[in-house]
Amino acid sequence: MAKTKQKVEKESGKEEKESADVEECPECGSSKAVRDYQKSAVVCGKCGCVIKEEIKDRGPEWRAFNQEQRENRSRGGAPMTYTIHDKGLSTKIDWRNRDGRGKNLSPERRSQMHRLRKWQRRAKVSNADERNLAYALSELDRMSSQLGLPKKVVETAAVIYREAVDEDLIRGRSIEGVSSAALYAGCRKCQVPRTLEEIAEASRVDKKEISRSYRFISRELDIHLTPTNPVFFVSRFGSELGISGETRTKAIDIIKKAKEKKLTSGRGPTGIAAAAIYVASVMTGERRTQRETAEVANVTEVTVRNRYKELVEELELDVDI
Repeated sequence: MAKTKQKVEKESGKEEKESADVEECPECGSSKAVRDYQKSAVVCGKCGCVIKEEIKDRGPEWRAFNQEQRENRSRGGAPMTYTIHDKGLSTKIDWRNRDGRGKNLSPERRSQMHRLRKWQRRAKVSNADERNLAYALSELDRMSSQLGLPKKVVETAAVIYREAVDEDLIRGRSIEGVSSAALYAGCRKCQVPRTLEEIAEASRVDKKEISRSYRFISRELDIHLTPTNPVFFVSRFGSELGISGETRTKAIDIIKKAKEKKLTSGRGPTGIAAAAIYVASVMTGERRTQRETAEVANVTEVTVRNRYKELVEELELDVDI
């Protein structure tokens, strides 16, 4: 045992010596080598010469996404996600009736695997809370897919909904209403602009119930969110209207000046964004009608008209409407 240990130490020492010889810079002779594992290269820290390429990462093989996994040092597998009721940590029996060598299973073994799959599906959702989470998270996934939301928004919404379940805030309220409110809160928290009307269109409940559920969970979970910045809507509305980047930049500048003069206070962010885009399109020669901007922003033409009049008067813009 001792000889084996000495042999291993000797081999590792030899390997370190070889790597040290390799990492000496051939240009300036410096021994200050820097290992860049992202680019798989050894670079001289003095002159920047690439000494060696395609190096191996000798770091730990285990992955850690939180403190608990860092302590356990678990290997491989998919990362943990809050968008699945079991956080994606459960196993799944393959639906193909083949063994490890790819051969078909016998009828007896096939029947046994069918029973195992059935019981495994039942065991994954064992109590009321897990059934609640399974349904609510599937609703979140469906709505986010329909609205084209990024994964970080769904993860944030799932965390908010789990906190509501832990605090027993779901009792007496519809799962669809609370999940839609959690998704709206996730959009605002991640600064991904989606209005209540858009969430209501993708949801199975109306806007009134979503807003009621959102006010309730934000109060009970102590969620403090700043008002939505109208700038976040300019890019999406501009893409739908087909305006150039110059017009979008002009609209953003108008909104920033309006915020400095506190013209956005107490106003709907979508109305401000639509009015700024309308004014910017007129100023840059890419005129869009009030009806077009109002339809894209899902507001009325009267709102666009009132907002752009305020912007033009207060900011003293030279606009020939």
